[in-house]
Amino acid sequence: MTAQCLTGRHGDHDVYAAQCPCRGMLDLLANKWSALAIGALEGGPRRFGELQRHLQGVSPKVLTQTLRRLEDSDLVTRTIYPVVPLHVEYDLTDLGRSAAVPLGLLRSWVEEHLDSVDGHASGGCEPEAGRSTGFAAR
Repeated sequence: MTAQCLTGRHGDHDVYAAQCPCRGMLDLLANKWSALAIGALEGGPRRFGELQRHLQGVSPKVLTQTLRRLEDSDLVTRTIYPVVPLHVEYDLTDLGRSAAVPLGLLRSWVEEHLDSVDGHASGGCEPEAGRSTGFAAR
């Protein structure tokens, strides 16, 4: 399936074409931390610390990088309030809210079907200390 480029900056959009600029957006949205950050922001603006606590397991460095990429792609806005201490909030743009819909469906599908995936069923969502719950590379 292809979509016509409405800006005229390039040809049709086809994520299966090797040189299509869609690949960069697909890479960003398919990233675990991007998908989770967008989901965490669906309820409204959040401060960095709130996001980090909500997204258990993300390092400050990775969260910062993820939020910058989302902001650079116009999916998230960053608002700085000139108070002491500095108050910064992140929120979804209209484009980010539109991306949140299919990402929410994907997150729901994963939660509903994880136990059906051979070799990846888990006893629960609370990992033991020091134990990874990520899918192992094969």
